[in-house]
Amino acid sequence: MTSRFDPFQSDRRHFLGLAAASGAALLSRPLWAGPEPTAPVRQDQAAKTPALINPSFGIPIEDLQAIMAIAMSRGATFADLYFERTRSVVLMLEDDKISRASTESDLGMGVRVVKGDAVGYAFSEILDLKAMKQAAATAAAIADGKSDAKPMTVQVGKLPKYYDIDYRYAAVDLAKKKALVQDINSRCKQKDPRIVKTTVAYSDSDREVLILTSEGVLTHDQQPMVRVIANCVAEQKGRRETGLYNIASRHGFDLFDAKAIARLCDEAVRRTVGMFDAVTPKGGEMPVVLGAGPSGILLHEAIGHGMEADFNRKNTSIYATKIGKPVAEKFVTIVDDATLPDARGSIHVDDEGTLGQRTVLVDGGSMASYLHDRISAHHYGLKSTGSGRRESFRFVPMPRMRSTYMQPGPHHRSEIIASVKKGIYCESFSNGQVNIGGGDYTFFLKTGYLIEDGKLGRPIKDVNLIGNGPDTLTKISMVANDLVIDEGGWTCGKNGQSVPVSQGMPTVLVKSLTVGGAA
Repeated sequence: MTSRFDPFQSDRRHFLGLAAASGAALLSRPLWAGPEPTAPVRQDQAAKTPALINPSFGIPIEDLQAIMAIAMSRGATFADLYFERTRSVVLMLEDDKISRASTESDLGMGVRVVKGDAVGYAFSEILDLKAMKQAAATAAAIADGKSDAKPMTVQVGKLPKYYDIDYRYAAVDLAKKKALVQDINSRCKQKDPRIVKTTVAYSDSDREVLILTSEGVLTHDQQPMVRVIANCVAEQKGRRETGLYNIASRHGFDLFDAKAIARLCDEAVRRTVGMFDAVTPKGGEMPVVLGAGPSGILLHEAIGHGMEADFNRKNTSIYATKIGKPVAEKFVTIVDDATLPDARGSIHVDDEGTLGQRTVLVDGGSMASYLHDRISAHHYGLKSTGSGRRESFRFVPMPRMRSTYMQPGPHHRSEIIASVKKGIYCESFSNGQVNIGGGDYTFFLKTGYLIEDGKLGRPIKDVNLIGNGPDTLTKISMVANDLVIDEGGWTCGKNGQSVPVSQGMPTVLVKSLTVGGAA
């Protein structure tokens, strides 16, 4: 898995067994079933008023029913139809000029069919009724019986509101987006004469999804997204350093007010020029303070993935036997949350039609839950946690994180730093590698500081953190009351699929970690 914030960089893993356009993938998966945790509202005249249900895709309800009937025609246990439309804009400014400007549009649908312990999947990149029926027939081939499904009555699922579903970035004039990246470019260069180059990347998208399950529940959601990255290059006495900062959200374009732009530029420049004073500390075992906010990457990578139910169902996660057992101190509580207002990782509904929700993974130090999609939830005899996510209609859903963070604890940041005689303070990370099964990880620290005699010292660079996620969890000895949800544009990669996520952390003391630095 990889968490990234570069909008033009893909993840490093590969997903196995997906179909080509209008083809199928046959996946060995356990039986899907389980109650629908939405609160559906009956639409008695759905067939006569399709505009009330699917206004943008324009597919009559009777056509949806016909496609579903084909999907269920060979005795499937369950099926769902997933429709998606995405419109996006990308701008990049380099060397004071717009070097890239593009708009993209993507449209298609996927059909998933479950029978026994296998899943059939097919998708179509055109919403032609014949093509969609063919996709349904292809996915249905996983089953080999006869359908006993009764005619389906469609009900409309009612959604919560964690972000503005009526907002459209497409309605914002392109000139405003161009002016934003130009303004950020100018501000960064004006802040410090050592800044010799700035690259500003802007991207936004308007994503619309429509999900119909064979239980007859239809859900429609709009999912706006925006992110801006300022990357700086500074030069001093022939030496160059780089640094960046980024902001991402489901909020509208007015997110980028004067205060947000100033914060973006200030942080990008500070993290760049600060590297001229940075030193590489000696490596070894030492206390490590994880700063509030971006340090959540360690929580996400080294711990969160091991709590995704598919890894535990297959017994490839070290947490597979930990439910109900202590895994950390009692003041440690870890949450994965789809309900944070405007957060990049928030969702009203997952990509299986289950409402987004807040899931407590570690409660008072004990393992409380995994992250479930419908399939893993049935395996464990539970309800889905609304964690079934997919990159697009071309992929099947699987358990994924949304916004993963640790709850505030009983300590204070100053108290934590003061408790460390010699160690390091981690501010931000750039990348890392994790073995999900065992939890072993290596993270590269982008910005941080020495801690000497309880005080922050010089900035540090060229530092790796090396450890094991479950072991690190047991070594968390202090948690502050200063939780920060990082505002950066993180993207999580798993099995070849990338989805937007958020992460956060209060200031935390890990009493001992291996720090890779100077010999």
